[in-house]
Amino acid sequence: MTGAVRVAVIGAAGRMGLAIQDVLSRTSGAVLGAAIVEAGDPLVGKPVSSGQGLYQAGMESASSGADVCIDFSSPSSTLETARICSGRGIPLVIGTTGFGAAEREELLVHALRIPLLLSPNMSLGVHLLAHLVGTAASVLSGYDGEVVEIHHRLKKDAPSGTALYLAEAMARARGVALSEVGTFHREGMTGPRSSGSIGVMAVRGGDVVGDHTVYFLGEGERVELTHRATSRETFARGAVSAALFLAGKPPGVYTMNDVLGLPLQGGEPA
Repeated sequence: MTGAVRVAVIGAAGRMGLAIQDVLSRTSGAVLGAAIVEAGDPLVGKPVSSGQGLYQAGMESASSGADVCIDFSSPSSTLETARICSGRGIPLVIGTTGFGAAEREELLVHALRIPLLLSPNMSLGVHLLAHLVGTAASVLSGYDGEVVEIHHRLKKDAPSGTALYLAEAMARARGVALSEVGTFHREGMTGPRSSGSIGVMAVRGGDVVGDHTVYFLGEGERVELTHRATSRETFARGAVSAALFLAGKPPGVYTMNDVLGLPLQGGEPA
């Protein structure tokens, strides 16, 4: 592809959307192609924060100005974006989380027509952490594995997609399915911890951007692997890198591991 890659940002008025706009304004080889918000949003028709164009309502009219789309919105909105991108051959980067199994299956169908990158977390550090989790899970096969995540009070889904991604990395390394060994809730007289189970717990409060700690607990010792995000720019930079990576790629499902050249650890659940 010649010239700067035009990137449409869906959910442009949200926290991640604003961070992506800022990164785009400072990225060589990429420009903001469209800033898309919900119909009825008071920002429609007003200048975007970076000064590159106006906020627009709806993907239909804005897609003509896009070489790649980045969507950090909601599952229902992202599915609509995927349908439009699939119909028009526009690559799509998805950072939205909280998809159900049927919604995820629909996204995979669209990937037969367009390059689609689906990741619950766009940071380099998290994907390196997943690689380390897989290694630790193999070596410490008899240790109890737990994942604890902390996010700001406004996050709508729990556990986070990143926590599930890390738990999947652990499960895959041990040759089991998270759906069979995952524990997502403890209350009351639960009895002893099930051998081989993987706990995934969520904490909500304050303005925490995202903390994830993976525990391997054995007799007399424990190993803790932690990633802490202190700025959303980390994820925004990753999303823009993913958009530049997808431009010109053939249809298919891609992950941040493809962008960063890391081996797959876990199933990148969203």
